Amino acid sequence: MNVAALLLPDFSLILAGWLICRFTPLDRGVWHPLERLVYYLLFPVLLFLSIAKTPIHVGEAASLMAGGLMLSCGGIALSWALPRLPLLARHIDVRDHAGAAQVAFRFNSYIALALAARIAGEAGSQAVAILIGVCVPLINVAAVWPMARHNESHVLRELARNPLIIATVSGLAFNLAGLTLPAWLTPSLQRVGATAVPLGLMAVGAGMQWGQLRSSRLLTTGVLAIRHVLMPLWAWALARLLGLPPVQATVLLAFAALPTASSCYVLAVEMGYRGPYVAGLITLSHIVALASLPLALGLLS
Repeated sequence: MNVAALLLPDFSLILAGWLICRFTPLDRGVWHPLERLVYYLLFPVLLFLSIAKTPIHVGEAASLMAGGLMLSCGGIALSWALPRLPLLARHIDVRDHAGAAQVAFRFNSYIALALAARIAGEAGSQAVAILIGVCVPLINVAAVWPMARHNESHVLRELARNPLIIATVSGLAFNLAGLTLPAWLTPSLQRVGATAVPLGLMAVGAGMQWGQLRSSRLLTTGVLAIRHVLMPLWAWALARLLGLPPVQATVLLAFAALPTASSCYVLAVEMGYRGPYVAGLITLSHIVALASLPLALGLLS
């Protein structure tokens, strides 16, 4: 499998956003309203569709769902623990950590869907859709929680009105209720959702400042090590512990080694955190994934 070819479109869009923002009249004044459009409309529509469109049969996929939730909980716990570790605590800025912690456990769902289809066809697509459906609500709550707490805002109110959480919880409820979208509405929503990833990645490039990464090297190393080393190892252990069949085990391993979500940047910016730093982490995560994805899949053999 050519992982580089799979990730090339994302790199290209990040680079395009960086070039457009710096060398054309479309500077930061253009990109901030675009980030708000992605955050409040495009990404929520994409998340809702990703979760709602594939029926989740709890009994048939119980082990895979348990594996996905345990994988996500492990990544969240490791990420939140970084500023509390004895050797790291005084070297990590707690505000930077609140904005960047999400990079360690969120994932690029677009690449997840494409990769699963290439690995295992329709069965792989169904397996990753189940993982997206059960993990995204938990992951989005975990992403918003430390930022809301650090801003000293009302955490539950922030969670209740966050558009990404509203979309994921609504999609999961819609799915579990056995509802289906009207045929006349689905194509329009799919077109709206399809714009979220390319515009989100271009916004990442537009907001990226490589120099920001030098100020938080330990935090950068920590979140990327969790995302691309510890998460795949934990997924491998869970696949063996739960006795997952080959397709589900492969999809869980790939899921664990994915690059982080481009929406990390938009969420950090909208909640008042250091967006350029998070944008740099997203770009680095896509670079590291070139190695982590083949290595993670190699664990199965």
